[in-house]
Amino acid sequence: MPKPYPEEFRQDVVRVARNRGPGVTVEQVAADFGVHAMTLWKWMRRADIDDGTKPGTTSQEGAELRESRRRIKLLEQENEVLRRATAYLSQANLPKRIYPLVKELAGDGVPVAVTCRVMKLARQPYYRWLERPVTDAEFDEAARANALFDAHREDPEFGYRFLADEARNLGAGMADRTAWRICRDSRWWSVFGKKRGRTKKAGPPVHDDLVRRDFTATGPNQLWLTGITEHDTGEGKLYLCAVKDVFSKRIVGYSIDGRMMSRLAVAALNNAVARRESVAGCILHSDRGSQFRSGKFVQALAGHQMAGSTGRGGAAGDNAAMESFFSLLQKNVLDRRQWATRQELRTAMVTWIERTYHRRRRQASLGRLTPVEFETVMTTPALQAA
Repeated sequence: MPKPYPEEFRQDVVRVARNRGPGVTVEQVAADFGVHAMTLWKWMRRADIDDGTKPGTTSQEGAELRESRRRIKLLEQENEVLRRATAYLSQANLPKRIYPLVKELAGDGVPVAVTCRVMKLARQPYYRWLERPVTDAEFDEAARANALFDAHREDPEFGYRFLADEARNLGAGMADRTAWRICRDSRWWSVFGKKRGRTKKAGPPVHDDLVRRDFTATGPNQLWLTGITEHDTGEGKLYLCAVKDVFSKRIVGYSIDGRMMSRLAVAALNNAVARRESVAGCILHSDRGSQFRSGKFVQALAGHQMAGSTGRGGAAGDNAAMESFFSLLQKNVLDRRQWATRQELRTAMVTWIERTYHRRRRQASLGRLTPVEFETVMTTPALQAA
């Protein structure tokens, strides 16, 4: 089953179809963007409903209804955890241990994550307890953890040394180093945390340079490049983050926003993955921008089983193949005129990428083929873009 198109891509196609020139049909716009005409008509009807020009349930209302049902179910599960926990702890003949209750609730369909969050427990110790029998060493470790947790709950501003003193006063003997390890594993930190300065230097790159200016690939989804460009409009700057497949030079995903945040890079990556198949093991090369070094972007790469690569600081040539695309965009779109609104510039950019760059601009390095034609000729249907 093919993957759905990214929402941002759908909105751009609908916007271009609505603003099409005289004599241009919806079918021609659909062909320019590589989608079926019937699919584009459905997107336009959905957009009319969302805009209120046609009756029906909007996408936002549907999402809110699903979110309400999810929250109701979650509240019911949390109430069940509290009710069962109250009855469980009120029995004087049972030890004050919560893990058996977590296991019992999991058997009744309450997720472990929900129970641990309501009871303020760490899930990792629970799963360790569940996987193997409780030994004397583990029992002593749990007793120390319980003592540290009780002390942390009563005095959350204490560091691990003070927590260890409190635990020793309760009879749970341990070294300061042991207390530090338990607190680290359970993520029990002092509320004061670490001192934070007003400014900090950019840290080292989160990935090695796996490309080293060798911008070649023998197949699709082997090496992707990404970067961010910006341009002024009458309403302020507009930022474009694009992802380029080195094999066919096709822009496999992009995201456009009025702010250059980490979510811009994450959205571009997710849109690219949604339009391609089998991206596990693909290398994504970028510069040292903070958006590409953010924790959210690194987590997104790991979630898609992709490998990150980062060029050297201040070396534009380390991502030259991506900069060449931005140079073409600058000459063909951005510098052609003054742009009054962000929406106007956004429509022009996506139209040039999908209609001109992908399907009309032939490239010598591709044997005088366009990126779409090159992928069609050089890959099997299973590897073609969604």
